[in-house]
Amino acid sequence: MSERSGASFDDIEAFVAVARNGGFTRAAEALDTSKSNVGKAVQRLEKRLGTVLLHRTTRSVRLTEDGETYLEAAQGALEKLAEAEKLLSARRAEPAGLVRIDFPSGVGRLILPTLADLRRRFPKITLEIALTDRFSDLTEDGWDIVVRAGRPPETGDSVVKRLCDMRLGLYAAPSYLAGRPAIKAIRDLRDHDAIIFRDGVGRLRQWRLQEQGSETILAPQATVILSDGQGFVDAAVRGLGIAQIFGRVAAPLIAEGRLVHLLPTADVDGPTVYAVVPFGRRMPAKTRAVMEHLVAVAKESTGLDPGTIPAET
Repeated sequence: MSERSGASFDDIEAFVAVARNGGFTRAAEALDTSKSNVGKAVQRLEKRLGTVLLHRTTRSVRLTEDGETYLEAAQGALEKLAEAEKLLSARRAEPAGLVRIDFPSGVGRLILPTLADLRRRFPKITLEIALTDRFSDLTEDGWDIVVRAGRPPETGDSVVKRLCDMRLGLYAAPSYLAGRPAIKAIRDLRDHDAIIFRDGVGRLRQWRLQEQGSETILAPQATVILSDGQGFVDAAVRGLGIAQIFGRVAAPLIAEGRLVHLLPTADVDGPTVYAVVPFGRRMPAKTRAVMEHLVAVAKESTGLDPGTIPAET
């Protein structure tokens, strides 16, 4: 037990120990400190409360009326604190609590179907999820995990975890392609409607394409512009034009016959998908469980191993 100026948790603990053990000597033994420290702790507490809690004689120590009242409250408070410590310890052992995650809407389409498995394994975790394509601030917006695609931030107040890399390809709905000029080469794209994505800083995303072993940039005439990733993909599925989409996002839609992959040889490497968590002494068990799930999903979806999550962050 440490000596501190003014009343403190230690002072309350010392008073309760004296009352329970019937004296200062046995209380000091129970707290593994000196009899003098216990006596000073009780004196500090009495001074702060402005009352006498214990009648002291050379033979005995007994509670005053105020002491009995305070002891009942103090014991209840200490018991509640002990219960809280047990609860926190259990949470560290078993992931539990709210985890707030912000996904870009396109990547979120891939992750959402997998979260049922996460909930089955960790039923005490509650997930709050946002699908947004704007910049999100971990601290100001209160997120536990922010997932984004692009250049990972260089910052000292957060930890960045690479999840996977994406490929970008051109896709369109069968309903759009029906009756339109065939697309056999990049030059044929100029005769078609383009769905263009406007990124979080307001820029129109041009098409980067692979042509004869080198990368070329095409700025098609946009017929539809969207800044929402979910709406962007939906626009392509509904036949509004050709869109450059993440391959992993398009894959299930191709399997369902809702999109067609155009000019596969023109596909290019896309951005890195990464997760950002606040910098701290140790990642909470609930956050770690979700991060490990995201890593596993990324590895399964792409065949890439993003590596292990550091034990301390």
